[in-house]
Amino acid sequence: EVTLLRLYLVRHGQTEWNIQKRMQGWKDSALTEQGVNNAIALGKRLEGVEFVAAYSSTSERTIETATLIIGKRNLPISTNENLREMYLGEWEGKTHEEIKVSYPEQYKNFGENPALYEPAGGETFEQLTNRAINVLNYIISKHESGNILVIPHSVILKSLLMHAKGRDITDLWAPPFIHDTSLSIMEIKNGEYCILSEGDIAHLDKVTIS
Repeated sequence: EVTLLRLYLVRHGQTEWNIQKRMQGWKDSALTEQGVNNAIALGKRLEGVEFVAAYSSTSERTIETATLIIGKRNLPISTNENLREMYLGEWEGKTHEEIKVSYPEQYKNFGENPALYEPAGGETFEQLTNRAINVLNYIISKHESGNILVIPHSVILKSLLMHAKGRDITDLWAPPFIHDTSLSIMEIKNGEYCILSEGDIAHLDKVTIS
């Protein structure tokens, strides 16, 4: 018997700090109007999908995104700390420019050589990937089949896709870019992963992509 599990992986909607180019990590900022609208647009696009469960990180920005996508459906959201964004330590709340000035080498490694990145009081990419794999295994253990909505953050999402492709941390930032509310679909059949779509933004107006 083939059991088919399909994970709909969605990055949260755009936030105030995304616009300000601030690192969020475990800190949080509110969804912008565009972030809200994009989540609603994705919800409309997924109206025909019957979800058996929904998982979100414990951050307000992901919970709100999940709530907007679910809309009027009677689908409770299970929050999971392992879906939280990478913990960025001293970088949280700072702008990319500020970090680039204060931590030039680490900042460069963060974006270009994730395996060499040494956090300033935060998590390594390896620690983050272990969390991502833990939460993936947890979801798989809970559900044999069906469609599952999962709302994490960009780095966690990238880690999940990287793991499913059997790649390592050096490939973490390989395209496509994960825009806010972009949709990636991962199918798990008899323990094998298959990525059906990655960073899909067909529901967004080209104008709203930032």
